[in-house]
Amino acid sequence: MGTRFSDKVVLVTGGSRGLGAAMSKGFAAEGASVVVCSRKLASCEALVADIAQAGGTAMPFAANTGSIDDLDALIEAVYARFGRLDILLNNAGTNIAFGPLSDIDPGAFDKMVQVNLRGPWYLAARLAPRMGEHGGGCIINILSVAALTTPAYSGVYAATKAGLKALTEVMAQEWAPLNIRVNALAPGSYHSDLTDSAMETIPGYAEGMVNAALIPRVAESEEILNPVFYLATESFTTGITLVADGGLMAKR
Repeated sequence: MGTRFSDKVVLVTGGSRGLGAAMSKGFAAEGASVVVCSRKLASCEALVADIAQAGGTAMPFAANTGSIDDLDALIEAVYARFGRLDILLNNAGTNIAFGPLSDIDPGAFDKMVQVNLRGPWYLAARLAPRMGEHGGGCIINILSVAALTTPAYSGVYAATKAGLKALTEVMAQEWAPLNIRVNALAPGSYHSDLTDSAMETIPGYAEGMVNAALIPRVAESEEILNPVFYLATESFTTGITLVADGGLMAKR
């Protein structure tokens, strides 16, 4: 066990699977008390059990980031258990509206906005004043290179992530007086449940991801920790979007 975050309380939404699970385990391994949040309690509890077995401290909580009521309950549960929050990772997201814009169902569009954009805004906006009361903290909004490249057939996903990038920059400005740093991370191709499923079911998907980057491979989930830890610890960085994409943007 490390000690880099031994005095910190960390909340990871979408924290039980994929990149979120890697973040939850990574922060716990460095001594943080971690709140593992996702829609399914059983998934959260299973990961918390793994963290506890490794000697870490974690708390499970089931919440849909598209639900305001769920997010209110999440905030109260965090403060009831730990009395503070130091680092928020807005990682939960969905991409149920994949396809041509003309084919997108309005209900799917609305759900994408609720989960990918409204949820991160609401959670951060309600937590920021309370974080400020305890000396400040750090918020990291997980985007995607889709926010910067706006690919065809992922238009709604790209729009919500681009919107979260804009909110990140506004959050950084508004909450700097509270000693809260706000940054975004735009990952490229990393192994996760969603990515691996797409690689298995969509012909040419894996080859396309590998060929698009200067580093021709899909990154392991745990490789997300280096850029995340940088944003969580770098004391003079706020309002940026850090790109971790294997050189995809540089190759375009």
